[in-house]
Amino acid sequence: MITGLDHIQLAAPPGTEDALRAFYAGLLGMTEVPKPPALAARGGCWFEAGGARLHLGIEPDFRPACKAHPGIRVHGIDAFAARLTAAGGTVTWDYGLPGHRRFYSVDPVGNRLEFLEPVA
Repeated sequence: MITGLDHIQLAAPPGTEDALRAFYAGLLGMTEVPKPPALAARGGCWFEAGGARLHLGIEPDFRPACKAHPGIRVHGIDAFAARLTAAGGTVTWDYGLPGHRRFYSVDPVGNRLEFLEPVA
């Protein structure tokens, strides 16, 4: 039986770990988690915040997905959107999910990200 979701993995092109760290740890405020030595040799990086775990793996022929994305819950979505915009990120609001405020953005390698906050 499924008991939960352990992590989401996104792909990234080789050599982009520093840009990913700047975005996920620096801008989004996630904590980088050391990869086990056997996996660290493959490149990429892992991050977590709250109960969310995100793994970024290196893919030599990387192409960002156009539709696939993680849905990341946030608190204070307006301030979060302003923080992304101030850093030069894109914020595209979407009002199609009842009971939530949400927007889409992309990471430095083009992975689509959804940020959402339930409304009371």
